[in-house]
Amino acid sequence: MFTNYSYTVDKRFMRYVQIDTQSDPTSDSFPTTEKQKDLSRLLVKELQEMGITDAEMDEHGYVYATIPANTDKKVPVICFCSHVDTSSDSSGTGVKPIVHYQYDGGDIALPDDETVVISAKEHPYLASKKGDDIITASGTTLLGADDKAGVAEIMDAANFLITHPGVKHGAIRILFTPDEEVGRGVEKVDMKKLAADVGYTMDGGELGSLEDENFSADGARITVYGVSAHPGAAKNKLISAIKIAGEIVDALPKDGLSPETTDDREGFIHPVRIQGTVEKTEIDFIIRDFETAHLEAHETYLRRIMEKVLDKHHGAKATLKVTEQYRNMKEVLVNHPAVTANAAEAIRRAGVQPLRMSIRGGTDGSRLSFMGLPCPNIFTGEMALHSKHEYVSIQDMQKAVQTIVYLAQVWEEKA
Repeated sequence: MFTNYSYTVDKRFMRYVQIDTQSDPTSDSFPTTEKQKDLSRLLVKELQEMGITDAEMDEHGYVYATIPANTDKKVPVICFCSHVDTSSDSSGTGVKPIVHYQYDGGDIALPDDETVVISAKEHPYLASKKGDDIITASGTTLLGADDKAGVAEIMDAANFLITHPGVKHGAIRILFTPDEEVGRGVEKVDMKKLAADVGYTMDGGELGSLEDENFSADGARITVYGVSAHPGAAKNKLISAIKIAGEIVDALPKDGLSPETTDDREGFIHPVRIQGTVEKTEIDFIIRDFETAHLEAHETYLRRIMEKVLDKHHGAKATLKVTEQYRNMKEVLVNHPAVTANAAEAIRRAGVQPLRMSIRGGTDGSRLSFMGLPCPNIFTGEMALHSKHEYVSIQDMQKAVQTIVYLAQVWEEKA
């Protein structure tokens, strides 16, 4: 079916990554940065040029569009979703994408900073892509494959379906979201307007990966209250909230329960921000586990650490506030087995072995699943995320395009 098709995914991707769309975790606005809408507006224009007449961007920066059904069957409406924003962990300004044609399997030195080398030893998946055409940034920025690879793949799949009306499918909804990287990606999605029955985020990594499970997540904030005094006359009076906060962080386990000491299905407590003064200091944590019930145990453990440290500082006080962030999509998807099974079938039709994996993180699909849209995550080829070492294989992206098209077919055939 794709033998004579001229893929557009690589050209689209190269175009999209040059648009700075970093979100801002410190902003209270929505979207957190207006520049995300620059890409959203371009996507609407390109969708309309394909002939998708209802493509639009709303005031929040969401892009909605429909590929109309071309079958008489009653097929569940599928939504394909990717996010336009990129991480704030590394600069996204002035991205210069470079194609390394027929990658030779060795290290890739990036030209704009000779100290940035993507090592084949440190990135074994990259080494396995020998012969592929690899896209990287130039060494001073991230690439933005997370998740502009997914965006480009959905756009190319839309182009294929519009130009190949003989491929039967039901109605397909396209959703591009802002602010996924700051955990707010579907905060203002209009689910009635989206009007889909099942969904798939295109935001996974290596070829063939299919993720139907992710961390359950809470946020926690410890606020420490000390006693301020003039440092010149502070003896037996000053109680430093800053130092107490430091002791709480130092009391966390050194050999486990942290991102740097866990993998697979192990959860963790991770301090991500400290700010404050002698009188008041706040510590923000993220708490993660695949078993939602384990979150409470981690939070109880954190509280005990806080209380034990406080016992040494009479006159100091502290509070712990926990906020729910997102939950394991498996809790929803287990009741909708066809959603994941059909994705696995589509991946196989693309000539790839499905790799059932779990996400040590979150995704728009997790939130969407609990908002009534069962939504696992499919591979895009994006690797070494949020860093200057980020890369993606063009051939992986082409397989993702095929998977989207085959998935539309599978749902139509089984309707």
